[in-house]
Amino acid sequence: MDIIDTHCHIISGDERTYPRAPLGGKQSAWAASRPVDAEGLVARMDEAGISRAVLVQATTAYGYDNSYILDSCRKWPDRFVAVGTFDPLGADAPDRLAEATGAGGLAGVRLFTTGSTVPTQGEWFAAPETYPFWTRAGELGTTVCLQMRLGPATAQLRSVLERFPSVRVLLDHSGYPDIAASPAAAGREVAALAEHPGLHLKITHRNLERLRDVGDEAHAYLGPVVEAFGGERIAWGSNCPAAEQPLTELVALGRGVLGTLPQDVRAEIFAGTARRLYGVLDKA
Repeated sequence: MDIIDTHCHIISGDERTYPRAPLGGKQSAWAASRPVDAEGLVARMDEAGISRAVLVQATTAYGYDNSYILDSCRKWPDRFVAVGTFDPLGADAPDRLAEATGAGGLAGVRLFTTGSTVPTQGEWFAAPETYPFWTRAGELGTTVCLQMRLGPATAQLRSVLERFPSVRVLLDHSGYPDIAASPAAAGREVAALAEHPGLHLKITHRNLERLRDVGDEAHAYLGPVVEAFGGERIAWGSNCPAAEQPLTELVALGRGVLGTLPQDVRAEIFAGTARRLYGVLDKA
């Protein structure tokens, strides 16, 4: 089975060329303790049987400076595409987006509204000031990764999806649903969002570990979510190296937890959805 990893991070050891500038002014613990550079990631991908990977900007290391992932894609164009962190605020956001996603640039962008170094959930991604950005993203066909937590900000997410139905939004870590508390309730919460056709889910170790831990109850989450979204709107990502496990184990985790799904659904989750979201991943 072909595997495309939609969520990898890389960090260079050359801090002079690629200085650290973490969003929020604080570097994440994983970025400091177990960074992986592009060369190292290629080796790990080969070991794990991963054909292509989406380099998602390490926002907690480089902030809005996407230089390293772009340079790495130019060096390994047959293995990587880049999704860079982007600021959608400001009157020039539409023009900056068009420039950033032009030839040889970013395959998509990421809005980082909360995370390990930004603990408060920002709701600015749905502010009126971002509307020109969302409009241009729809016109350009740009996939927008959204790092956010479901809960109080779900209403803002829905407002964006309703106002801009043509935009492809890929929800990082599926929005961190609380699977551990109740797989069934989490499944209903996420499945309810499938009514918005532009929304896609990225399923990573942050979801898969919880599903593994609940055992047979995992179907109470996976059943409604997969039925609602279909495999063609779900993509797998490892979150290497933010995840502590080796990449081989992260692949095994995904295969194991999702192993009960039909083969065609798994093929979409592990590769097909990624190709549609990032057309440059299409095989020649």
